[in-house]
Amino acid sequence: MSKELRNKINEAKTPKGILLQVKGLKKYFPVKRGFFQRIVDYTRAVDKVDFYIREGETLGLVGESGSGKTTLGRSIIRLIEPTEGSIIFRSKTLSNNNKPVEVEITKLSPSELKIVRKEMAYIFQDPISSLDPRMRVGDIVREPLEIHSKKKKKEFDEIVSTSLETVGLSANDMRLYPHEFSGGQRQRIGIARALILNPRFLICDEPTSALDISIQGQILNLLQNMQKKFNLTYFFISHDLAVIQHMSDRIAVMYSGTIVEIAEVNELYKNFLHPYTELLLSAILIPDPDYRKEHVILREKLSSLYNSSLGCSFYPRCRYKKKIVARQFLY
Repeated sequence: MSKELRNKINEAKTPKGILLQVKGLKKYFPVKRGFFQRIVDYTRAVDKVDFYIREGETLGLVGESGSGKTTLGRSIIRLIEPTEGSIIFRSKTLSNNNKPVEVEITKLSPSELKIVRKEMAYIFQDPISSLDPRMRVGDIVREPLEIHSKKKKKEFDEIVSTSLETVGLSANDMRLYPHEFSGGQRQRIGIARALILNPRFLICDEPTSALDISIQGQILNLLQNMQKKFNLTYFFISHDLAVIQHMSDRIAVMYSGTIVEIAEVNELYKNFLHPYTELLLSAILIPDPDYRKEHVILREKLSSLYNSSLGCSFYPRCRYKKKIVARQFLY
């Protein structure tokens, strides 16, 4: 371990039991206009986000499309470089005595980040675009081993076949290509690839949204079984409140790049605090033709989003809005 890397360890103290802590995370994308493509503004995809995830739990992230959920997930493991903020991860890979040490992800060099990423994995939303159609399944699942593992290549096939069997596929599938599988099977291949290095932390980016309803339950049950079997920690992203409720221990609600509410799953559904959470819950369909409930009516269209740096980002669309909320956050 380099001296520089040692200096990046234990810089911040997080409470015991917390695997990941995010503080003040921002990701701004420049808006360019004109012939010279000058920067005239910034899109605040992620804006001042704070949360933590305990080891072994599932933190669900819910919000409508375009709220910044995927950008947040990819920023955490630096698939997208954050603009500002800190991401503190308790790593065992960098420890000499198997005790977790705290690492500031945003300060790691590419070579140092590669070491820590052995403990992290990402399950992508679309199983078609996330799998290389020119590679056989065995090569797709084996690729993380070739990048990170120090084991002999002769052992790779056995590890790959075991990983495929763990997610409900066959070792014979190693010779096939992604287009020869159904959508649910392709997502299982993506899960097998994510689990091949025995990670501790998984970001599940809407892993069932591209699948049929009949297949979604199988994938969700598989993820839950994997979590119990390998003591995994999930950051589960979805726009489906029913899926989030089924999978999560706690839920974070995201709107326009900000986290507007975080609560235990039962508490959120029974005693929500933020008007945007009320809006999402009112949109849930109840399978009862005689059931009637109030639907929240928005004051403004989505196109007139408010500048979240001045106050609550939901202010223009809120039916409870008051002028004071335009100048300060109340949550």
